[in-house]
Amino acid sequence: MGTDEQVVRYDVDGPVATITLNRPEVANAQNSALIDGLDAAFDRADGDDDVRVVVLGGAGKHFSAGHDLKALVGAEEPDQWVAMRETPEGKFRHEQLMYVERCRKIHDFRKPTIAAVQGKCVAAGLMLACMCDIIVAADDATFSNPVLRMTGAGVELLVEPWEMGIRQAKEFLLAAEEIDAAEAFRLGLVNRVVPRRELAERAGELARRIALVPPITAEVVKASINYVAEVQGQGASWKYHFMAHHWVHNTATALSALEERKQLGSMREVFAARDRGDAPPTSAGSGN
Repeated sequence: MGTDEQVVRYDVDGPVATITLNRPEVANAQNSALIDGLDAAFDRADGDDDVRVVVLGGAGKHFSAGHDLKALVGAEEPDQWVAMRETPEGKFRHEQLMYVERCRKIHDFRKPTIAAVQGKCVAAGLMLACMCDIIVAADDATFSNPVLRMTGAGVELLVEPWEMGIRQAKEFLLAAEEIDAAEAFRLGLVNRVVPRRELAERAGELARRIALVPPITAEVVKASINYVAEVQGQGASWKYHFMAHHWVHNTATALSALEERKQLGSMREVFAARDRGDAPPTSAGSGN
């Protein structure tokens, strides 16, 4: 069966539920409506005992371009979130509720999950994909987290050290690099690389194979593996980073980037202006 629920699609085929980010016109950038829809879709999959595995994908050319900065900066979000973000403590609470807790919910989801990633997987898009247990990447997939170029301290959960190791994570983030699917596989960021045209089929095949495992067995072993990372300090490191992320959020350097984004129209233009040394002046400071 299948339903089209606006910005998130939910389909079930036997033991596999497929949840699809459905804002292809903006590269599946994540606004509040999409995050709410994603949360509801996972609740739906959790409540269906016939669903044993969830595949998370993105409609169109790209998996996800990350947070929808145009909506956030342009005040196109629901009124309660816009009002909440007017203070540092409100911004902290908003991101804790909408980004950290929603992502951790997917990470801790009791059933196995597979992210099927094509095209651009950027910043919060990468964070979202990494909440899944397994990542199957199309051969056209690229991965990046350019938030340091945007004068932010990465996104809300710093997944990279856990996904690719300490030294590689430093280079990836500090150099704001974009890596292709083959390099992502070499670094251990993704499990498999498949031809783009076969992405949905191959992710589905893997999901059906995993679905052969008895549900309680899969749930317990997934939780046990997640606990390995927990005792290694993953939860504590994420909590530390979220606090650091918000400290940086409220520096003049970061606030100026938002003002530049409003003036120049996109973060791509902000990058270009800063590289040229002619970023527009703002009341929050130069940002340099």
